Amino acid sequence: MDVLDSRRLTGPGLLLDGPGAVLDLRLGGRDPDRAIAAWKSAASRLLRDVGWADERLFTRRFPDGVSLALTAPVDGLYAATELNELAWEAAAANLGEGHTPDFAAAASSLRGAIAKESNPALVALRDAARARGLIFLSGEEQVSVGSGKGVQVWPEASLPDAAEVDWSGVHDVPIALVTGSNGKTTVVRLLAAMVRAAGRVPGFTSTDGVMVGTVAIEEGDFSGPSGARMALRRPEVEIAVLETARGGLLRRGLSVEHANVAVVTNVAEDHLGEFGIESLAELADTKLLVAKALGDRGTLVLNADDPMLVERSPAIKATITWFSLDPASPLIAAHTQGGGSAVIDERGQIVLIRGRQREVLASLEEVPITFRGTAQHNVANALAAVGAGAALGLEPAVMAAALRKFGHDPADNSGRSTLMDVGGIHILLDYAHNAHGMSALVGLARKLPATRRLVMVGQAGDRSDGAIRELARAVWSLRPDHVVVKDMDEFLRGRAVGEVPALIAGELSRQGLADEAITRVGPDIDGVRRSLEWARAGDLLVLAVHQDRRAVLELLNDLSAKNWRAGEALD
Repeated sequence: MDVLDSRRLTGPGLLLDGPGAVLDLRLGGRDPDRAIAAWKSAASRLLRDVGWADERLFTRRFPDGVSLALTAPVDGLYAATELNELAWEAAAANLGEGHTPDFAAAASSLRGAIAKESNPALVALRDAARARGLIFLSGEEQVSVGSGKGVQVWPEASLPDAAEVDWSGVHDVPIALVTGSNGKTTVVRLLAAMVRAAGRVPGFTSTDGVMVGTVAIEEGDFSGPSGARMALRRPEVEIAVLETARGGLLRRGLSVEHANVAVVTNVAEDHLGEFGIESLAELADTKLLVAKALGDRGTLVLNADDPMLVERSPAIKATITWFSLDPASPLIAAHTQGGGSAVIDERGQIVLIRGRQREVLASLEEVPITFRGTAQHNVANALAAVGAGAALGLEPAVMAAALRKFGHDPADNSGRSTLMDVGGIHILLDYAHNAHGMSALVGLARKLPATRRLVMVGQAGDRSDGAIRELARAVWSLRPDHVVVKDMDEFLRGRAVGEVPALIAGELSRQGLADEAITRVGPDIDGVRRSLEWARAGDLLVLAVHQDRRAVLELLNDLSAKNWRAGEALD
């Protein structure tokens, strides 16, 4: 039996509706009923012994494994994870592995940890904020209530009495959460552009960083709770748009307890096998956690072309706005005839439907990120952004103006379906990081003129062998003339150097790509240089760039500035 992960939840998650601790286990063929019963007995005893008898226990099974969770006070989460681990240690001993811990000594140690972590002022502020329906955030040694223009922030070490806070000046700004397997960052950026077009200041987070208006506050992957806190604590922010990635949802739960709008772009097989998520259905349930923040008053924007989201939609309490590339979708017809809202691509036009009202926002010919409608994945992303913008109350004319402008400047959506011409070579940059995303990118690449085609591809080590091979098959569907397989050294995630590239190269060979047409390199920048050395005028390079985007863009822009031409040596 192996402990896969032990973590604290700070917000609602798959097992709990609030803070607590979760332990993921691989049982190695052991009886899950016996394991759960032994853990419940030990956990209940420890909870009673430390004075937490009212906390609750929850379990979730997955193939040859189980997740064990317990609720805990918000100011006792580190102690709660320790308690959960001790409870499993006792359970394992009961099952014949290891030694039974000294419960009296363990309880005494835990009570000391709980006392040290206790923060009554923090709990009082959280309760007061909740009573007023306000966002409460704790992290980065700060505590805040409200959000954006209505936020108040204090150092965690010097919190005020809740009764002394001037609550009349505290309020929340509208919040949109954006999740899905692919397209999240593009939807976030486009929705933020719509907010700016409306004359409002967006605070938005993504895998690229935290932005307030047009100013970068931090760079890096901030698609989890820490990024959300950073954006929501900025007093300039009038509307927040928060990328909400699967990893953050599973590690910490929802970053906020309530939001106005949430978007789920799609659900594709990716990251299966982590945190006990073993199937597409379970992954869909993870993405749909964002609906918990909406209650029955918010709006959930869903992809009507995604069967898994459609299947799960009847359980959603929030109002649903559907988006679809199929104007004849029976689901869309029934939904809108019943007075619901939808956004569709109808004969090359983006149409917003609200009950019996239909409004054309823009032709796809006018929307740069759709490449005149040929980039179907970005058509879907545009529809999703319109659905979210409408739910936030943005005017159709404002959204239409943003649609027509967004993407003219490559910096608007840098690294996502970015098309460049460098030295006579066509270059398509993207973040495609799974088979679903690569298939969408290949669909666009097929429609672009090219004498020859090269694909640069890589994959993080936390995917299964099957998922990595599926990514290689998605690349092969383009029938490229050459493939550069990179080693993502910053994303090995338990794999040995060269292991993932070997899987990709092996699958490409099995599919029929000649060995001499496969080049294996190190990180992104090395792969891009090798791709440029291979290319000649008229070729298309499809480059999936993940960890060196800034360096790659600097290289390409530098070559353009020097009037470099394909076939010439690189400096």
